[in-house]
Amino acid sequence: MDRPYGISDFAFPQHWDRESGPDLVDSAGQGSRRDREHDQAERDSGPGSTRSRGGFDRSRTIYRARDWEYSLRDSEVRTLTDLGRFRVVPTDDLARFAYHGDRSRMESDVRNLSRQGLVEQRNIEGHSSYSTKVLTLTKDGHHLLERAQLVTHRQATYHGLVKPKEARHDADLYRLYHKVAREIERSGGKVRRVVLDFELKKDLYQALSRMRPDKDPRYERIFIANQFDLKVVDGKIPIPDLRIEYEDDCREVRRLDLEIATRDYRPQGLGEKAKAGFHMFARQQDHAKLRRVLDTQEISARIFAL
Repeated sequence: MDRPYGISDFAFPQHWDRESGPDLVDSAGQGSRRDREHDQAERDSGPGSTRSRGGFDRSRTIYRARDWEYSLRDSEVRTLTDLGRFRVVPTDDLARFAYHGDRSRMESDVRNLSRQGLVEQRNIEGHSSYSTKVLTLTKDGHHLLERAQLVTHRQATYHGLVKPKEARHDADLYRLYHKVAREIERSGGKVRRVVLDFELKKDLYQALSRMRPDKDPRYERIFIANQFDLKVVDGKIPIPDLRIEYEDDCREVRRLDLEIATRDYRPQGLGEKAKAGFHMFARQQDHAKLRRVLDTQEISARIFAL
């Protein structure tokens, strides 16, 4: 059975391969000058908008949760929703993508959010070229997202670091999302929600636990996997790191399943992810080893630059 989506839905796989250097991250997050000027004009002309001489939006909205009041700018609300959707976001990537490189504005917003007890900064392990400072929501920040309905009810949100050892890998998901979301928008699409592997695992395992004992488990697993737009590979149901649900330019709902592969992946696990049809991304320094592993298994899946 053919999958209902794929990277071939877009005209940009060659674009990903061609721009595999560091400039790709910058261009994916910043967009065109016209886009930035249009967004800025909308913010400036919005109701109740007041801007300081330095360009910062001074208008704030009061949100209430658990008998507390929080005074937030629109940009601070967007930061809260980003942290909630992705659980952990590197400060460098937040400044680059959410604030278009305006680090001073990002730091001002983070200070205000931290002062109100909504976000916290953590340090995670990383090599010299990797930012070790990440941001997560606190319990109060997570509660505010839900109580004030700052995200759609279909979008799961999270707070804190559940598995610190996996934080570096998880922190890359925010960068990957912006890389792919930019291309979806350029192709006339619109992102509706993101699904992390934690949410997919929870829902999938609940469905598997309800399998009927009088049915053949092999066919039952295939049936359940199809319900989640997943595949059974060697008796297992691989789950992607990140799923993006979006509407294409014809308003049809589609999905992209994305995986960040690292040199630490076991060959069997890497092969299963590739056979499942996930779109594989990796850092440049890991490409050669991952390619050898897939070639050994005669798997021709492409690996895109993260």
